[in-house]
Amino acid sequence: MTHLVHRPFHQRLIHQRALQLVFSVFFAVLQAFVPAHAEALSVKDEQAVQTVVQSQLAAFAKDDADKAFSYAAPELRKNIGSSSAFMAMVKNSYPVVYRPASVAFLKPESSGDDVIQRVQMLDASGASWLAVYSLQRQKDKTWRISGCAVVENKGRMA
Repeated sequence: MTHLVHRPFHQRLIHQRALQLVFSVFFAVLQAFVPAHAEALSVKDEQAVQTVVQSQLAAFAKDDADKAFSYAAPELRKNIGSSSAFMAMVKNSYPVVYRPASVAFLKPESSGDDVIQRVQMLDASGASWLAVYSLQRQKDKTWRISGCAVVENKGRMA
């Protein structure tokens, strides 16, 4: 009986955290589409940014919630709370990110310690999507994903 009482609260908590994430991602995406003074990333940083996103996608493919969650920035991990809540959110809200049929990375854009990485994705039905990742450089110089927004890609795949 206790489990049934706490489950709805837990679901509301996950929903609340997911909404907080959606709002933070919404503002990150707005910044991504606003013309900015993008700085050139080194080839090493471009590769590192793409590797983080690819590694998270690989963890999703293996249903490894802990590994996928490890690529999230500390603030994002704090807001979501757990790897299982993170995996549930991605499965339900970002199915193309959870199981893309194909991915194509565009050139990342930088502004200091923040990077926007756009990734064109196809879902299992062949629909085209644009995933816009924001990443932050951590104190240890690694890159972590601070948000992701997915929009239908009306253009063609590159």
